Amino acid sequence: MDIRVKQLGQAIRAQRLAQGLSQTRLALMIHTDQSVIARIEAGNHSTGISQLIKIADALDMPLNELIPF
Repeated sequence: MDIRVKQLGQAIRAQRLAQGLSQTRLALMIHTDQSVIARIEAGNHSTGISQLIKIADALDMPLNELIPF
């Protein structure tokens, strides 16, 4: 499972960077802290489905495209 959490974090980071968003901006968009985004992207924070839906919505992409497995 740890590999999948890291893959998810990498996918979020890649999409965020592709859209030119900072961690701080993404955090503001989903009403959380930048440190939470940093931990998710690093694969050090397992997050719930509601948070993942918020991230996918903020990145304007379907959740199933964000999850690379």
